[in-house]
Amino acid sequence: MVRTNASGLRRDLELLDVLATYGGTGGGVGVVRVAELVGREKTQVSRALASLAEEGLVERDPDTLGYRLGWRLYALAARTSETRLVAIAGPYLRRLVAQIHETVHLCVLRGGDVLTLLSESPSHAFRGVGWEGISVAVPATSAGRVLISDWEPDAVRDWFTPERLAAAGALRLGGTEALLEELARIRIRGYATVDEEFEVGVVGCSAPVRDFRGRVVAALNIAAPKGRLGDKLDLAGRITAKIADELTARLSSPPAQPTQERGR
Repeated sequence: MVRTNASGLRRDLELLDVLATYGGTGGGVGVVRVAELVGREKTQVSRALASLAEEGLVERDPDTLGYRLGWRLYALAARTSETRLVAIAGPYLRRLVAQIHETVHLCVLRGGDVLTLLSESPSHAFRGVGWEGISVAVPATSAGRVLISDWEPDAVRDWFTPERLAAAGALRLGGTEALLEELARIRIRGYATVDEEFEVGVVGCSAPVRDFRGRVVAALNIAAPKGRLGDKLDLAGRITAKIADELTARLSSPPAQPTQERGR
């Protein structure tokens, strides 16, 4: 049976493709131009765009009346990216555990906190309270610093004021400008380390995972007692950065297409 809405869906996707290609800058793309690009009647395109706007899939610039992609698409894309990240990250975390022999975490930025999405531990490790779903403050953690390492300096200054740094327990940083200097060092060497800044007796390292645009979307993190990891913290950071780069490459590649079985 032929789906009656299939052609309509294809036409809507065609409009979204046009807006993704031509509507990213300025005031969007006007209805007439969109109609020319897809080879359809202006009135049809206008009605379709209005319907998509009602659902938040596109939005209309109030000044130019041009259309661009809407907030709902970006929200769906963010959720899809995070879901895919969790789905493919497991083997990379396990490889890092096998090399460092410490518990490894996959972390993302949620609001002003670091959220752990996934953890992997060595088989011999004591399993206490898990970190999945638990949020911690950004500035005093290596994962947090990695996750904001590609922020613009003004954004860092606006968000991480001296008062917020103090509240987060990041006094050892020495202030917002010191945080900016630390972020610059992270970008140069590719990983971050902390030494008893988040918790007494605990050290950690983290490295960035990036999406296809090159933006930091997650961090691979290791935290362990200083007595076990302290003297090899930089080595652990370099190994973490290498595996994070490999996860970045995997995340940036298109999903594998399922092979179609031949008829029997």
